[in-house]
Amino acid sequence: MTDTPTNSDSNPDDDQPLPLSGNQKRKLKSAARFFAVQALFQMETTQQTAETVVQEFSDHRFGERFDDHEMVEADKEFFRSLIDGAVNWQAQIDQITHRALVAKWPIARIDPTLRALFRAAGAELVRENTPPRVVITEYMAVSDAFFPDGKEAKFVNAVLDHMAHEASPDGF
Repeated sequence: MTDTPTNSDSNPDDDQPLPLSGNQKRKLKSAARFFAVQALFQMETTQQTAETVVQEFSDHRFGERFDDHEMVEADKEFFRSLIDGAVNWQAQIDQITHRALVAKWPIARIDPTLRALFRAAGAELVRENTPPRVVITEYMAVSDAFFPDGKEAKFVNAVLDHMAHEASPDGF
């Protein structure tokens, strides 16, 4: 597991974690968004509860090492907030997403990874104080990680933009 730098690295008498820089905080939040999409996908495909999946991610994903791969750390509180928001506000988020779908497809018809992404983004747009443009940019990056060929980029951007304008009209 990755170690959080502590003051004891420079002063052995003080074992408190060092404060994170703004860039470190952004990276932890970005990782939390990525993990939230994975967790929501897992919840949908396995019918596991939010509590079970959150515990699994906390125990076995954040900062863990598998063979030669190290998983990044994430902002656990923000991750939990995204999952709770997506679960508690799913009906509202799905309605916003449905209205944003240009082809007027039912949300159940879209790819489950995209559905998880829209639910995580929707939770942040509806319940968090993150500026909508930041939410769009962050979830576009998450989309690129899941769909590296870029075919979904325009679709994801359009849906997120519609969702953001509906959920946070004053944010633009």
